[in-house]
Amino acid sequence: MNREALDTFCERGILALVLGILVFGPLALGASRAQEFLVIQALALGVAVLWLLRLWAKPQTTLLWPPLAWAVVAFSGYAVVRYLTCDIEYAGRWELIRIVVYAVLFFAILNNLHRQEFVQVIAFTLIFLAVPIAAWAVVQYLTGTDRVWWFQTPYKGRGTGTYICPNHLGGFLEMVLPLALAWLLVGRAQPVTRVLLAYAALVILAGMVVTGSRGTWLGAGLSLIAFFTILAFHRSYRLPSLAMLALLLIGGGVAVSKTELFSERIQAGVEVGKKPEMDTRVEIWQGTVRMWLDHLWFGVGPGHFDYRFREYRPPTLQLRPDRAHNEYLNTLADWGVVGGIIVGAGLIALVITTLRTWRHVRRSENPFKRAQSNKFAFVLGGALGLFALLVHSCLDFNLHVPANAIVAVALAALLSSHVRFATERFWVRLGAPLRVAVSVPVLAGAVFLGVQQVRLVPEQLWRSRAQGAPIFSDARAELLARAAAVEPNNFETLYELGEIYRTQSFEGPTNYMQLAEQAIRWYSRGTNAHPYDGYNFMGIGMCLDWLERFEEAEPFFARANELDPNGYFMAAQIGRHYALKGEYAAARPWLERSLRLQGKDNPIAASYLQLVQERMLEAARPHLGTSR
Repeated sequence: MNREALDTFCERGILALVLGILVFGPLALGASRAQEFLVIQALALGVAVLWLLRLWAKPQTTLLWPPLAWAVVAFSGYAVVRYLTCDIEYAGRWELIRIVVYAVLFFAILNNLHRQEFVQVIAFTLIFLAVPIAAWAVVQYLTGTDRVWWFQTPYKGRGTGTYICPNHLGGFLEMVLPLALAWLLVGRAQPVTRVLLAYAALVILAGMVVTGSRGTWLGAGLSLIAFFTILAFHRSYRLPSLAMLALLLIGGGVAVSKTELFSERIQAGVEVGKKPEMDTRVEIWQGTVRMWLDHLWFGVGPGHFDYRFREYRPPTLQLRPDRAHNEYLNTLADWGVVGGIIVGAGLIALVITTLRTWRHVRRSENPFKRAQSNKFAFVLGGALGLFALLVHSCLDFNLHVPANAIVAVALAALLSSHVRFATERFWVRLGAPLRVAVSVPVLAGAVFLGVQQVRLVPEQLWRSRAQGAPIFSDARAELLARAAAVEPNNFETLYELGEIYRTQSFEGPTNYMQLAEQAIRWYSRGTNAHPYDGYNFMGIGMCLDWLERFEEAEPFFARANELDPNGYFMAAQIGRHYALKGEYAAARPWLERSLRLQGKDNPIAASYLQLVQERMLEAARPHLGTSR
C-alpha cells in the first residue's frame, strides 16, 4: 500500500469510527455506564492510531490549530495534573479517561474530517439518528411504557428514547434540531431531502416536547428564537423560515393542547410549594457552592463531586444527586477557579471563532445566484445547537453524559474547522520536528487508553457477572473479589464486599466473628481507596458493635458523622450504636434527629427509638416508686 492509499484508508477509517461513536453513544443509554463507555473508548483508541498513521503517511502534511485548540490542550494538561494529585484515584482516573477520549476526538475530527462532504455526512447522521430515537420517545409517552431496550426507566409518563433520563434525551435532541432546520432552510439539498428534513425536524420537536424537560424546552426555545431571528434579517431565507416557524408553532400548539404534560411541568415549576424538583436543585446548588468555596482554586478533584457531596448537603436533602445539575457550578466544584477559567476561555474562543467565520460562510444575497450554503447551514445549526446545550446546562448535567458530550465535541471541532474559510493563519505546516511534537501526545493518549482498556474491561466483566449472582451470596463475593484483584482501587467493589460479609455475619452463623473481621478488612481497604465515604467507616463501626467492641467502634462512627453530618441513615446507625452500648440517653437524640431528617421509610430509627424509650422508662420506674 503506497502512502496516498494509506492516507485515504486512514481518513475513511477515522470517519467510520467517529460515526460509530456518534451513533453508538445515544443508542447505548448515552454511554453513561462503564460497560458502554468502554466500547467508545476502544473506538477512540482506533481513531488515535489511525490519526498517528496518517500524520506520517504523507511527506508533507498540515495541522489546523484554531484558538479553541489551546484551551483543549490546557485543560487536558490540567486534568493530568489534577488526576495525579486527587484524593480518590479511581474516580479521578475515569474522569481523565473521558477527557482524553474527548480531546482525541476533538483534534482528530478537527484535522481529519473538516472536508465539506464529511461535515455533511456527520450532520445528516446525527439528524437521522435523532428521528427514530425521538419517535420512540413519543411512543413511550403515548403508550405509557417505561422500557428502554431491556432496561426500565423510572420516568414513566415521559419520553426518554434510548436514554434512561428524559433530560439527557432532550440535551441530545436540542443540539440536533437546529442542524435539521438549518439544512432544511439554508443548505443545498434535493427536494426529496428537504421533505425528509422537514419531517425529521417535526419528529425531533415532538420528541423534545414529550421529554417533559423544562431545561430542554428553555434551551431549545431560546435557540429557535435566535435561529428565526437571524434568518428574518436575511432576505433570501425570510419567507421559508417564517413558513417553517408557523408550521412549528402550529405543531407545537397541537402537541401542547393534546397533552397535560406541558402544563403540569410548567405549573410545577412556578407554583410556590409545588416545585420539588426546582427546590431540590437549589439545595444542591447551595451545597455545591459551599464545596467550591472550601476548595476555591483547584476544586475537590476530577469527578469527585458526587463522592464529596454528603459532607455538604443540607439537612432537607436526603438524595444522592450524582451531579450538581448545573454544569458551571459542577465545573467549579470539581476543577476550581483554574479549571473554570480554562473552560471559560475555551467558550470565548469558540464564540469569537464562530463570529469571525460567520460572514465568510454566508453567501451574498444576489437575485441571480442561489443563496443556499452548506457551510452556513452547519455554522448556523451547529452554533445554535451548542447554544441550546449551554442554556440547558444551567439546570442539568448533559456534558457529563458521554454521548451528549461527544456530540458537543464534534460540533465544536467542526465549527472551529470552518475558520479556515476566514483566514489561513491557523494552518501549521508540519515538518519533522513538529510532526514528532504532535505525535508524542497522541501516542501517549493512545497508550493510556489502551492500558486502561486492558485493565478495566476484565474488571467490568467480573462486576457484570457478580450482578447476576444472588445478593449477599458467596458466589457474588467471589466474583467481586476477582474484580477487586484486577482493579484494587474501585471503592464501590470494596464496599460491596464489606456489605456481603457484614450481612452474612449478622445472620449469626458459627463463624460470624471471622465473617465480621473479613468485612472489616474490606471496609478498611475502602477507606483507603475512598477516604471520604462515611459508609465504610460506619460499616467498620457496625461490625465492631456486633463483636461487642463498642469502644473501638466509637472513633469510626465519629469519622462517619464528620463525612455525612446530615444523613438520616448515618444518624440512625449512630443512635443504634449507643443503644447497643447501653447508653440510651446518648442514643435518643441521634434517633430523633434521624426521624426529623427522614420521617418515612426509616425503620431502624423508629424501632430503636421505641426500644430506647422503653428502656429509659424501665430504668426510671424504681426511682419514681421511691419518690412516692
